[in-house]
Amino acid sequence: MSLVGQSETDIEIKAPAALFHDVFSCRPHHISNVCPEKIQGVDLHEGDWGTVGSVVCWNYVHDGIPEVAKEIIEEIDDENNSSTFTVIEGHLLEKYKNFYFIVQATPKGEGQGSLVHWTLKYEKLNEDVPEPKGMLQLAIDVTKEVDAHLTQQQQQQQQA
Repeated sequence: MSLVGQSETDIEIKAPAALFHDVFSCRPHHISNVCPEKIQGVDLHEGDWGTVGSVVCWNYVHDGIPEVAKEIIEEIDDENNSSTFTVIEGHLLEKYKNFYFIVQATPKGEGQGSLVHWTLKYEKLNEDVPEPKGMLQLAIDVTKEVDAHLTQQQQQQQQA
């Protein structure tokens, strides 16, 4: 049994890919305002928002338990609306030797919304460590709430 694994999922959203990407790449600290039950706070520890090499600390609820993950922004690809984060501290490293989050939003066509693809790459510390299904579900839930927020903002701007 391999200790190296990868979990992936796709979520259809109504928001434009570039707007969704901007939230995760440059404004993750706003996510706690959008879904405070899941993400209590996102703090910048080093660098600048939206900059590769910056260190971001996430306070969130995972399987009903408050947790913390400190991550380095490894890559921001604005052309492909993709961001990569590497976990460097937190509860995930109690079970995994390494853990990466990759989120990419792809436009489906003019006015057709986007497809968000999450990839969680990891290496378990041992064979008894479960697949990170709870983390994947958290990514799905946060994606849906960010989409609803962005879609509502767009509707309000169109009505103004």
